[in-house]
Amino acid sequence: MEQNYIIGMDIGGTKCAAILGSASCPAGESPIIDKIKFDTEVKKGYKQAVDRFFHAIDELLRRNGVRQEAVKSVGISCGGPVDSRRGLILSPPNLVGWDRVPITKLVTDRYHIPAYLQNDANACAVAEWKYGAAQGYSNVVFLTMGTGMGAGLILDGRLYSGTNDMAGEAGHIRLNGYGPAGYGKAGSFEGFCSGGGIARLAATRVLERLQKGERPELCPDLAMLDSLDCRRLNDFAQRGDELALSIWKEAGEWLGKGVSILVDLLNPQLVVIGSVFERCEKFLAPSMEAVLAEECLPLSRQVCRVVPAQLGDAIGDYAALGVALLENKSLLANRSL
Repeated sequence: MEQNYIIGMDIGGTKCAAILGSASCPAGESPIIDKIKFDTEVKKGYKQAVDRFFHAIDELLRRNGVRQEAVKSVGISCGGPVDSRRGLILSPPNLVGWDRVPITKLVTDRYHIPAYLQNDANACAVAEWKYGAAQGYSNVVFLTMGTGMGAGLILDGRLYSGTNDMAGEAGHIRLNGYGPAGYGKAGSFEGFCSGGGIARLAATRVLERLQKGERPELCPDLAMLDSLDCRRLNDFAQRGDELALSIWKEAGEWLGKGVSILVDLLNPQLVVIGSVFERCEKFLAPSMEAVLAEECLPLSRQVCRVVPAQLGDAIGDYAALGVALLENKSLLANRSL
């Protein structure tokens, strides 16, 4: 019997990847067979990127000896906003000029294969659900916690995207009346708990020290404020730096406040957090857990665990393939709208 295949298209503001995968790999095994990466080159417009995807897909099929007819579906992961039902990319901030790009139609017209689109937070939620930390669970919240803070929601064993793909915009929740800005809102969940937000929080705490005449090793002068990022904070925290550890503790407390809202609202079994949390869990988790214990409804908290994502840097590849697999098996809520 001929093997069935799926194709993934991971569209990013800097990098893109076309991935060939197995549609029926055994549980616990990677579905990834081969992939080709290339620079997005946003300034050249979406048409050149789509053409490069087509060339990459053609090459993947050729060099792996796969007939086009053996490919069952194509999954596309792209930063939002998107219209998944119509297959449109709707001018994501990192893809300037990609306005109402009919990406699924372009792919289907070229290959005569069903193509499906999801925003990257939803796609990453599917990836961790199908291949990573959330395997076997029915109610899962995935938090990106990278450049921004977004959520993908798996509810009752289905991806929930909302009325118009806007479900899961957790970064927009205001946690405080003031604080680092994220998602265009001061004091938002994204403002406190994205990579950029934590860097801004660190700059504020360092500036307070500098204004008192102190010269913290983390950042001894104003000229270095712009160099503060999560990697530097992590490096100094690993050395036991008091200021870096205090900033992580504060960020963990805000993370706990944001996660507690989601736990009480959605009653998940699992919250999976990627990127920054994945790399810096030991500095964020203690203060986050303390806030969860205080803020969450006990019955909700006792059935929910918070864990780091498992798929690491490969999550974009798994995400795109997961969209193809997800839609191919109709495991998506609200498709009748």
